[in-house]
Amino acid sequence: MARSFLSSLPPVEASTLAAFSGNALDRRSEARNESTLAAALADPAARVFLLRGDEAMMRSHDASEALFTLKEAQSVGADMDDIILLGWDGSAPRLATTLTSETSFDVDAFQAVSIRTLAVNGSSGSILMNATDPGTLGALAQARALLHWHGSTRFCGRCATRTTMTQAGYRRDCPNCGALYFPRTDPVAIMLAIDGDKCLMGRQARFAAGTYSCLAGFIEPGETIENAVRREIQEEAGVKIGRVAYLASQPWPFPMSLMIGCHAEALSTEIVPDTEELEDCRWFSRDETMSMLNGEHPDGLATPPRMAIAHTLIRAWAEAG
Repeated sequence: MARSFLSSLPPVEASTLAAFSGNALDRRSEARNESTLAAALADPAARVFLLRGDEAMMRSHDASEALFTLKEAQSVGADMDDIILLGWDGSAPRLATTLTSETSFDVDAFQAVSIRTLAVNGSSGSILMNATDPGTLGALAQARALLHWHGSTRFCGRCATRTTMTQAGYRRDCPNCGALYFPRTDPVAIMLAIDGDKCLMGRQARFAAGTYSCLAGFIEPGETIENAVRREIQEEAGVKIGRVAYLASQPWPFPMSLMIGCHAEALSTEIVPDTEELEDCRWFSRDETMSMLNGEHPDGLATPPRMAIAHTLIRAWAEAG
């Protein structure tokens, strides 16, 4: 019976349509420790991603390449003491570490590129760089989230002692009080409210001009995904929600969230917007939404780019009509 039920699901998993979801590294999570990290560092096939905040280091003359040898990483002043093990590509180890904002490097050989830019160019079909293949973007998202966590968990929350990295980068230990810290992922509900042939979208002041998107908010402790969807839409738009259906998820490494995408059944249509959160919020017809998705809206209104899970949610509804 389970096989029959699963076979009725769409052939393409919706989560694969958004950026950062294609990480194919073999994490071998149960085998991660200091000995596997040491073995990875000693492997000639080891390659490392180099990140500086939200930027990934790329080769200036081979934009398809975001991986470097350990020797190359050392040559640009990468932090080799806090290098982390992401996993394996086949039998080849894949690692990541950081460059500081003060790091200088040969701009003729290397360039720092925003990870967001890589994702947007990949979703738009740009030939700017082939590093936007799903596997590379997914690995960069993993690296970005982990490295940010390490940077923000340097000291113990109990006794303020400096923590040390263990488990090849997947734990930090306090040598004084014994507290253990593990990487965190912050769940965010992102949702499209639907009323028949209309959907609810809003825009924040920071959005690109004319862009409307799904509403979103962090899931709070002790809250189900469904209740978070209902609460967030009620708080931001004043619209009551009934049924909630999950569609897809997206790792979002800015800094370390998991976007959980849902469609929601509107039980009311009057909008009472939270003006501190939203610059505007309104209902859009299916035809108008399709024109926004296709870049054909007469007033230049638009949805988020294909790399965003919001685009996946909006398109899935618009094309279902």
